[in-house]
Amino acid sequence: MFQQQILPPGFPMTNAFGYGGIVTDPGTGNPVFFRGIPGPTFEAIRGIPIHVQWINDITSPQPFPVDPTFGWANPNDIPTPVPPFPPFPPGFPEAQSPVPIVTHLHGGETQSDSDGNPTSWFTAGEMKTGPGFFKSLYTYLNTQQPTTLFYHDHTDGITRLNLYAGLAGFYLLRDPNDPVAPFLPSGKFEIPLSILDRSFNDDGSLLYPNVGNNPDIHPYWVPEFFGNTIVVNGKVWPNLDVERHQYRFRIVNESNARFYNLKLSNNQSFIQIGSDGGYLPKAVELSSLLIAPGERADILVDFSSLVPGTKILLLNDANTPFPGGDAPDINTVGQVMQFTVLDTLPVPPPALPATLNIIPALTPNAPTRILTLNRVQATNDSKQQLLNGQIFMAPTSEFPVVGSTEDWQIANLTPDTHPIHLHLVEFLLISRQSFDTARYLADWTALNGTLPLDHPTIALPVGPYLQGDPVGPDPNESGWKDTVRMNPGEVTTIRVRFAPQDVPVNGVVPGENLFPFDPAFGPGYVWHCHLIEHEDNSMMRPYQVIFGPSQSAMHD
Repeated sequence: MFQQQILPPGFPMTNAFGYGGIVTDPGTGNPVFFRGIPGPTFEAIRGIPIHVQWINDITSPQPFPVDPTFGWANPNDIPTPVPPFPPFPPGFPEAQSPVPIVTHLHGGETQSDSDGNPTSWFTAGEMKTGPGFFKSLYTYLNTQQPTTLFYHDHTDGITRLNLYAGLAGFYLLRDPNDPVAPFLPSGKFEIPLSILDRSFNDDGSLLYPNVGNNPDIHPYWVPEFFGNTIVVNGKVWPNLDVERHQYRFRIVNESNARFYNLKLSNNQSFIQIGSDGGYLPKAVELSSLLIAPGERADILVDFSSLVPGTKILLLNDANTPFPGGDAPDINTVGQVMQFTVLDTLPVPPPALPATLNIIPALTPNAPTRILTLNRVQATNDSKQQLLNGQIFMAPTSEFPVVGSTEDWQIANLTPDTHPIHLHLVEFLLISRQSFDTARYLADWTALNGTLPLDHPTIALPVGPYLQGDPVGPDPNESGWKDTVRMNPGEVTTIRVRFAPQDVPVNGVVPGENLFPFDPAFGPGYVWHCHLIEHEDNSMMRPYQVIFGPSQSAMHD
């Protein structure tokens, strides 16, 4: 644990966890040690693999309340407690220390033993390790399209706490042969923006709830966390002095649960050129940008025609919880950061190419998967969130064949929008369509029983319940995605090809592995909600890539 000046000067410093290591000082070019929130930024080159040794050096206890009433890493193998529960602090000291971690490269095409599987955690000094194929030296091959990735902790059942404490950072993948890059701002005009919300105690320490919504069930777990300040690149409500130039902002929403609908206070439009998995097919002009936890957006903002001294606020008007919650306070979380225009010579931006990327029209060649997003209701909000009615540790039920292309139809039976993230692959958003949620839920429950299920889920086709016409992706969702918003009352269809991004549209068949690694090796992958409190309890499921139908029975 270390201290960082996250609050404005004059306020106390904040204790935090953070990634650190030897980095290149951008001013001198010399190697220096750096750690912080966010962590050091990786600048990787496409086609050049890197090896990263992740070291857990956390010897202090977890500062936020670990809730051991649901599945989690549990390095001390403490039994699941029963009421009455002690207040936090102290909570359960054997759950607070040691602190396990495991790092996931979000959006990376990575073999699963380097993917950061939630069960592959380890403690300081690698004294204790999880059951999921422990390894701390990871290999990132960097063969996918250039894009904005980020890395963060992914430990089973405590991701929300480790991420809240500061364990996240940028990973920028560049391509020396990128034909679009010469038209884009670079150097000091290219800035990654990590946006998240936090709350603070009077002593400057981070504040996270220590009483659950249903404390007789889960003493410390809350269904979502929303902070009362906004932190950008490790600073609360910062100002950025900008020249009269176009800037490239590579945005990641690192909040636990807060959505942002970003717009500029002068009503100026901006251009989105990329999303999770790389460039969009073409540039999209926007007046606002909706971004969920785990999503990324690559945008261009042109300050060249503005009067020196102009101050512009980056605003947020997304409801919390999203979409049906309260509007943000315009004086606090309704503001993200400020731009102040300097008195410099104006530099108009060049025109962008008409085409930025070629996105293939994939054709399914495997059965459609029908899945659900479920909420286990309790007196005061939810008791648990589930995928397809199953807890995380239930037997694996998804065994996609390498090289196959599948449609996943996911029916949202909850009142929340969930950003659903798949590890290993980038996919395409096909459609969203309204459906008769109440009738589908009643029939699904009659077919499957009460939650969480203690048997394999029986799929219920969504066709008879669909209403109206399907709606295709928004223009800024038409590229490769690894995290997509799934709205309440809708069936969201994504098309998932278990192959690298750059394979030609008909260039792979089921059973053919074109990844530069064995996707069946290691502990396997997961798909989950990226509302981190949901993910921890227990809106996450494993999946295992296989090489043919005959292998499926081996894993059942």
